[in-house]
Amino acid sequence: MAALSSRPFRVAVVGAGISGLSAAHRLKELAPHAEVSLFDLKERPGGVLNTLIQDGFEIEESADNFITTVPWGVSLCQRLGLGDDLVTTTPKHRQTFVVWRNRLHKLPDGFMMMAPTQWWPMATTRLLSPWGKLRAGLEIFVPRRDSEEDESLEAFAVRRLGREAYERLIEPLVSGVYAADMSRLSLLATLPRFREMEREYGSLIRAMRKNRQKQKSSTASVQSGPRYSLFVTVRGGLKRLTEALMEKVGREAFHGKTSVEALSPTEQGWRLVLREEEGKTRREEVFDAVILATPSHVAAQLFETAGRKAVSKPLGEIEHTGTVILNVAYRREQIGHPLDGMGAVVPAAEKSPLLALSFSNEKYPHRAPEGYTLFRVFTGGARNPEMLEKSDEEVTAILLEKIRPLVKISGEPVMTTLSRWKNTMPQYHLGHLDRVAKIETELEHCSTLGLAGNAFAGVGIPQCVHSGEQAAEKIWQAFQKNKHEPPSALFNG
Repeated sequence: MAALSSRPFRVAVVGAGISGLSAAHRLKELAPHAEVSLFDLKERPGGVLNTLIQDGFEIEESADNFITTVPWGVSLCQRLGLGDDLVTTTPKHRQTFVVWRNRLHKLPDGFMMMAPTQWWPMATTRLLSPWGKLRAGLEIFVPRRDSEEDESLEAFAVRRLGREAYERLIEPLVSGVYAADMSRLSLLATLPRFREMEREYGSLIRAMRKNRQKQKSSTASVQSGPRYSLFVTVRGGLKRLTEALMEKVGREAFHGKTSVEALSPTEQGWRLVLREEEGKTRREEVFDAVILATPSHVAAQLFETAGRKAVSKPLGEIEHTGTVILNVAYRREQIGHPLDGMGAVVPAAEKSPLLALSFSNEKYPHRAPEGYTLFRVFTGGARNPEMLEKSDEEVTAILLEKIRPLVKISGEPVMTTLSRWKNTMPQYHLGHLDRVAKIETELEHCSTLGLAGNAFAGVGIPQCVHSGEQAAEKIWQAFQKNKHEPPSALFNG
């Protein structure tokens, strides 16, 4: 392999979603003269992130915002010059509803995913029976579990707070994020802080009380830079984020409608077998380094072609599910509900095809013209996989019929759009951390190959950004240290 000083190094990024774009962008930040090539099956970069501007509506086809409790999303936007365009959620509407018996009920104030921080809202909520409230309150007396073994989210929540609180509060909130089967979802891979609370304080309630006391006594009023609410989005749509990344990387770097059929190590680098324009053109190309930012099952197939079953096997064990998102608009006078919140989540116990309902322009007013209301309706996931097999017309009719009584809709919608995302949501099932550890162990000595995406350490936009940037930094560090190990040597045996 040529010395670093003799020429720029060439890097292939397979997958041009937010993870791949972030990897390519970070490489260009670190090494402006690097030759980066982005390959994707789709005609456009961005993956599932896409914004439609239609008749004055700003329609997000997948994720519509991202969390700020981790820094990577906000930091990227600031570096791209989008910091001043970050929009916070509407303060007066920062509350959530839960569907119970086909009606919307306010989620108790201070309920944080799996634990209450305030008791009066829990005592007065109609979502729990008197026994359910008592059982949740008895959590403070439940013995801590000292085992180091993983535990399903359902098992943990029922053990600590009881089945009623789990079914009516916890399950719908978590399912709205992971679209998963809670009896298989790994606690340690998704919400490990709650296990840490149990270990440190012996009780989630006790932990929440201690944390509130710390917050009250803290004088952390000094904060550099802008302050954001828990969730933010980009004015004009999240497509602006992916477009800004593509502009920084360079449009000429993107190769759409191109599949990568095989990956193989050679003495010169990594050989990719590429097929362009829906199978019309097949060619091979060698790169100094490769970042795979594809769904894990696609990466597994490529490692299989490279003869590395020790990596492909745990990658292939990460299951995926899909979702369908309906964006639907009405005139405001067609809605009888005050819409005094950001949306609603739906428990599995409701046996509804709905996963969640978002009041899109109540969260971010700029998303609909004056006098109109825009909803985002979610279905599918591990709970309702059959919804992805139905026609657009069937799905739209089913979902419209289900949301009609919840928000008291009269008449027909003025606009609908439907987006399907098959096999895009990884399922962090029990044993997920062990699978990821095996993958990382197998690749830790391979300095010119990186993995990125939502299948490993978080499904949100910031986590995807971070995974892409970490993969880029790993490769750049290897080149800085002049570690040009031939991939073929690393992959023998």
